Amino acid sequence: MINLIDTLTEIVGQQGILLGADAKARQPDFWAQVENPAKAVVRPANTDELSQVMKACHQVGQTVVTWGGITGLVHGTLPTADDIALSLERMNKVEHFDDVAGTMTVEAGCVLQKVQETAIDKNWLFALDLGARGSATIGGNIATNAGGNQVIRYGMMRQQVLGLEAVLADGTVISSLNTMLKNNAGYDLKQLFIGSEGTLGVVTKAVLKLNPLPKSKQTALLAVDSFEQLTQLLRRLNSDLAGQLTCFEVMWDNFYQLMVHESKKHQDILPGNYQYYALVEAQGADPQADKDFFEQVLGQIIEDGGISDAVITQSETQAEKLWAMRDDIETLIGSLFPVFAFDISIPLVDMEQYITDVEAMIKEAWPAGRVVTFGHLGDGNIHLGVAVGDGSPETRTAVEQLVYQRLAKCNGSISAEHGIGLEKKDYLGCSRTSAEISLMKTLKQALDPKGLLNPGKVI
Repeated sequence: MINLIDTLTEIVGQQGILLGADAKARQPDFWAQVENPAKAVVRPANTDELSQVMKACHQVGQTVVTWGGITGLVHGTLPTADDIALSLERMNKVEHFDDVAGTMTVEAGCVLQKVQETAIDKNWLFALDLGARGSATIGGNIATNAGGNQVIRYGMMRQQVLGLEAVLADGTVISSLNTMLKNNAGYDLKQLFIGSEGTLGVVTKAVLKLNPLPKSKQTALLAVDSFEQLTQLLRRLNSDLAGQLTCFEVMWDNFYQLMVHESKKHQDILPGNYQYYALVEAQGADPQADKDFFEQVLGQIIEDGGISDAVITQSETQAEKLWAMRDDIETLIGSLFPVFAFDISIPLVDMEQYITDVEAMIKEAWPAGRVVTFGHLGDGNIHLGVAVGDGSPETRTAVEQLVYQRLAKCNGSISAEHGIGLEKKDYLGCSRTSAEISLMKTLKQALDPKGLLNPGKVI
């Protein structure tokens, strides 16, 4: 091991490697909050250094766990004492901006918020957005196929990537930095790495697709009294807003009450008892006309009985307060601790009954248990916070089995946007067939026959 460390140090320099106490001090996982057990943290400065690092590790069979912003929620970046952590934090440059085509080429360690702000400065929009924007990196977003708040209009991370560069387990550099929207010259190799959680290759660069920067944004909080009313509201806004609907985030009453009345962290915007609160946002190109149009659409739906109560924000500050409530995961965790968090997708037609069933099963097994629900809904993605007063591994397993086994009956997904990592690996069969899992293993064996990349994760 000493020889490998010496080799890696020669490749990346003293500033590019952390050992001993310096390595142990680095946070390896968002949830675990444990001391980093990895042998070393290697921080290459560019693709060539990373390629040399992987060649050296491949030669001696050294396993590697790649780090981005450490904002994942499924222990996908958690190493063992046998692993080396590979941090891309020094590979954080915006390499090229094409103001004509609307593309940006960035290194994988570039933070999402930096990409967003760079695009805005040039009058473009990078559409991916999520609460961890200040820490999450583009490489991590790609590796997990991140979703976020605007999927309903712009799609997942997969839809924002035109091309990428990746380093394979043996150090081979795959440069597929396509800049064109249409390119059917053979297999679309970038798709192998998007959503693969660092198990097939290490993403080093990406060509990102940008959208014209909207000139207007309208935000409202809408209350409804039934799930049927909620789904009809989504359908109507999608239709009546003529393609401007960007976000449709839903807070179940148990989430809203927790944020407003129990924690007292947020203002009661819509006093009253409603079953669902929809945070909606529309983007357009004409501030005054879009504002009038938005109000007209909502007014008509209210008149038709499709909305029980509503408030339209009059400033960006008011909109930010609504989003702060929706994104306040810290308060959710603190109020329910110990809490088990679930990120799932489910067909809208099954969603209401599924949640009703899960709540009933939790209450039957743990009478004092709580289920708090919120999510993107417009794309079928909801989040569950389950608290039963016990955070032990045995209880976690019991809760997971209730949540995932019921989900399998609806043909839902155990992971909507955070990946599989270690946490969900045992339940992959709830959402994937044996043939699909077998093909995943075939791909893994072909690209990483020694099993060096993020070992033990996903499959």
